[in-house]
Amino acid sequence: MASKIRRFDDLDALSRAAAEDLSAVVRAAVAERGVATIALSGGSTPARLFKLLAAGGRDALPWDQVDLWWGDERTVPPDHADSNYRMARETLIDPLALDPARVHRMAGEADPAEAAEDYERQLVHALGAPPVFDLVLLGMGPDGHTASLFPGTKALDDGGRWVVANPVDSPVTKGATVRITLTAPAINAARHVRFLIGGVDKADALAHVLEGERAPERYPSQLIAPPTGELVWMLDNAAAAKLRTA
Repeated sequence: MASKIRRFDDLDALSRAAAEDLSAVVRAAVAERGVATIALSGGSTPARLFKLLAAGGRDALPWDQVDLWWGDERTVPPDHADSNYRMARETLIDPLALDPARVHRMAGEADPAEAAEDYERQLVHALGAPPVFDLVLLGMGPDGHTASLFPGTKALDDGGRWVVANPVDSPVTKGATVRITLTAPAINAARHVRFLIGGVDKADALAHVLEGERAPERYPSQLIAPPTGELVWMLDNAAAAKLRTA
């Protein structure tokens, strides 16, 4: 399915549109299947989105029928400042008092390989193989990475896995580390995928990803192309500044 591009004046407008979009996906999924499954991302743009959703209050959406998962996680404890889970807990989960049984975090404090295998088992048990999310939220780094699919890393060759531990050595990660991440096939199985990208530091990479030659080893965000799901790139004007056609 072809991707769509939506542009917004700034991060605030992007975040508000993303909140409306997520709400529509959740309501439709609950109406059709009785549950909505969302893979969350980290970063500053999702944090704005989560705060907007929390500000809407517990009754704005059928939160008791929403299952939260994660697209990736740093290998840190859940209370660490760098934890994607902690960011979501502080901005969304705790403010809305969401049911812990519906919050499925990646165990960043555990052995990364074991944590990835355990998360994959949970996903397949809950959502099948491939695991089909209703919505996957993604960001993109200035190097073109998304989730924790970094340029030149082994996770780009997924080996038939849905979740992997991915060794990374990048200026973006400030040196060598390991990340736990969904693979591209897991993301591409989703019914809806949304990139939320803001900031002038993303402009060069975004132009390469969307309009440059195909080079996913260098720009892993190019791997995201759901064959049947809906892919939408939600961009602020700063991130989209170097696009020729959008």
